[in-house]
Amino acid sequence: MNKPIRLLSIACLLMFAALLVNANVLQVVQADDLNSRQGNKRVIDEEFSRERGAILVDGTPIAESVPTDDRWKFQRQYPEAALYAPITGYFSYIYGQSALERSQNSILSGSDNRLFVNRVVDLLGNQEPQGGSVELTLDPVAQRAAAEGLRDLGEGTRGAVAAINPQTGEILAMVSQPTYDPNALASHDLSATEAAWDQLTNDPNQPMLNRSTQLTLPPGSTFKLVTAAAALENLNLTPDSQVKGGTELTFPGKQYTLPNQGGSNCGGDPISLRQALEVSCNVSFGDLANQVGEEALVQQAERFGFGADPLDGLAFEKSRVVGAESEGLEDTQLAQTGIGQYEVAATPLQMAMVAGAIANNGVVMNPYIVDTLRAPNLEVLEQTEPSEFGEAMRPETAGMLKDMMVSVVDSGTGSPAAIPGVQVGGKTGTAESAADRPPYAWFVGFAPANDPQVAVAVLVESVNGDTSDIGGGRLGGPIARSVMEAVLR
Repeated sequence: MNKPIRLLSIACLLMFAALLVNANVLQVVQADDLNSRQGNKRVIDEEFSRERGAILVDGTPIAESVPTDDRWKFQRQYPEAALYAPITGYFSYIYGQSALERSQNSILSGSDNRLFVNRVVDLLGNQEPQGGSVELTLDPVAQRAAAEGLRDLGEGTRGAVAAINPQTGEILAMVSQPTYDPNALASHDLSATEAAWDQLTNDPNQPMLNRSTQLTLPPGSTFKLVTAAAALENLNLTPDSQVKGGTELTFPGKQYTLPNQGGSNCGGDPISLRQALEVSCNVSFGDLANQVGEEALVQQAERFGFGADPLDGLAFEKSRVVGAESEGLEDTQLAQTGIGQYEVAATPLQMAMVAGAIANNGVVMNPYIVDTLRAPNLEVLEQTEPSEFGEAMRPETAGMLKDMMVSVVDSGTGSPAAIPGVQVGGKTGTAESAADRPPYAWFVGFAPANDPQVAVAVLVESVNGDTSDIGGGRLGGPIARSVMEAVLR
């Protein structure tokens, strides 16, 4: 063989080898990424023509695929669309997936590697491949109680409810108001889908935002639980320890004063720490924040989960105590931080974790909403096991704080959350916002105190009508009570 022919053969051989390598990279290494890429029309057409698995709550589908006679063979449907939309998300031909439809797409679409054998069996049997199912931890009765509680506040209410099992981290309820109808985005009428998308994305009330996990707002006086935990842990206080009370907190050399809501004197000066929590005394907790110090207060919040993203499967906005650009807080700013103002911002789920940790002897559990993944033949592919995020405080500290929260419901601002015959712990909150809008109302609590089965956080972001009496106890307490009663039924 002469040299030119030999060189040409080597070049062809190298190009053929490169082609084989590229094909293997595309089909093996990059296959999952390419298939999951939003906008892959071939994959979208294939998935829309497949029986997608169901998302289940207590054995009942809240997202399912039903046969249709159009070119895609199956239509995604959401039977209780508004109730579960922030959790299921949508499955859209044009806009892809969101929420659990996206995070659990490999199971629901049947493309997960754990379903390989099922796909082979379907292929050999000349059957269309099916997706697996996703079973959630939600309690449907608690979910409806939360949604009805927010709706009862009137049309135009914006808010959220998150409830967890303090001992396991299972999410029992997750409601966001306003909500939306994912059926409109799953429609096979693509013009109608585009119109629905435009309306939803241009709505200033952000109905597609999951306010339970994606919205961070000042938690107001519910953050006093974090400040109280830091004080109990670092200052060797007890519920009967005397703390500063009175009508306002002053700062040396500064004109600013921190008053109590409504000009109250908190019942005297000094007062017990228990009484300070019962009446939600700003002066007490502003002063305690300065005694504890910024570093210890931030560390305490982080032990509750602030600054972390412990939730799999749903978008989660990290809660914070200080802003990213903060270079240290002055005493006035630290006092405001101690009462859940200044730069403090938290999600309802994060505040439910705070209440849950106190109820659970100081241990924070990782929250989770996906309970079981199953193959189309109902074989269990994965079962979520409860796991600890960490210890927020010593058990004895948690016991004291738990007892103080029971006093808040029995004798203080949390009385609207009381359940006859059940020991309930709680904390109200009213957070200041912009000058041209009313405050945010918060409530966090748990029940029963001796064997906690549910911890809940309620946020009322806004209501229509009279806003002269925005209060966490008045607005959030009854909703929290309904959710806790639903879980304990």
